[in-house]
Amino acid sequence: MTHRILVVDDEPDITALVAYHLAKAGHRVSTAANGPDALKAAREERPDIIILDVMLPGVSGYDVLAELRRLEETRDVGVILLTARREEPDRIRGLSLGADDYLTKPFSPAELALRVKALLRRLAAPAVAGGSTLSAGSIVIDRAAHRVAVGGTEIELTATEYKLLVTLLERRGRVQTRPQLLETVWEAQPDIQTRTVDMHVQRLRSKLGAAGDLIETVRGFGYRFKSAEKGARRP
Repeated sequence: MTHRILVVDDEPDITALVAYHLAKAGHRVSTAANGPDALKAAREERPDIIILDVMLPGVSGYDVLAELRRLEETRDVGVILLTARREEPDRIRGLSLGADDYLTKPFSPAELALRVKALLRRLAAPAVAGGSTLSAGSIVIDRAAHRVAVGGTEIELTATEYKLLVTLLERRGRVQTRPQLLETVWEAQPDIQTRTVDMHVQRLRSKLGAAGDLIETVRGFGYRFKSAEKGARRP
């Protein structure tokens, strides 16, 4: 299956390099050099993934990301950030805005292609047949429809947030280390910083509201979904 990928970067050499390798991998690639053009292309072309540079002229990549997550027609698109900044606050900002993954420049085109492949798998996870409902407390996950409701109200999760929640709930009662979650959810060896996991858990808890308390922090190790919650069940 051919996937549509939008590459957004104001450096022509990087744009050409990324587009070449993604096209070589069989994807349909389009490009944009600034924020307004990126948002226009995202709305019109509906790409599966956007490779988004943070340091864009005028409207920053962070602003573009925030707008993508705000708009109904683009809130589910996969986003991988590219940044020349290695400082943790910059990575945290992108993850807190809803980025699925990030790479720091300079990066390996081969690694980017692998990150894209892993994110596409998360975005297109197959529907689950009968017995596909998971629940704990007020949280109900319909895995066949990829929907999550809290107290009967559906909430919007990115593909990464959804897989993180399902993973924790399926393994309820067991501590999941950050490296374990990186390997399972991000489908990569834990060579990216574990702060990625922390920021996604923080964002997930915020979206779950009071039910986010079911995700416990196990200091020095990782996270655990409470197993003793009344009404929790696994089909």
